[in-house]
Amino acid sequence: MAPAVHAFLQGLHQRLIAGLRVCTAPRRSLSALALVTCLLLGACTGASNGLSGSYVDDTVAVADTLLTTIALAADDPGRPEAETEARALINAYVARYRPRSQVNGLGSFTTMQTALNSLAGHYANYPNRPLPEALQDRLSKELRKAETGAVRGA
Repeated sequence: MAPAVHAFLQGLHQRLIAGLRVCTAPRRSLSALALVTCLLLGACTGASNGLSGSYVDDTVAVADTLLTTIALAADDPGRPEAETEARALINAYVARYRPRSQVNGLGSFTTMQTALNSLAGHYANYPNRPLPEALQDRLSKELRKAETGAVRGA
């Protein structure tokens, strides 16, 4: 009985492998199509992060947006949404400018990155708490300093 079961399983295995070979070609083309679609959609939505590609303009815009966000009152109904948008903006800004050597050595970028790291760290560690007043004051100073430095080219 063991040789018969073995022969049966061997035949079943071969039929399954043959069936998978037939299905592989359509799966590959379908997965390739899905990959291309995802890449195209990703490329098309890349502009929706609010960044223009100009370091000075983006630094000023991000700093202004974050200054507005951190100035919101703790009981403001739009605060959670503003914080979520701020986190996305922080991620987009850092992802765009940290790898650029012509930018990441500037004092304005270093100051901006310090402020962004502090704010992102607060949002990550204390998502339901308002910013402490001392942190809010420091962030305001750093964001304004980074904004001024970027405009001056430093």
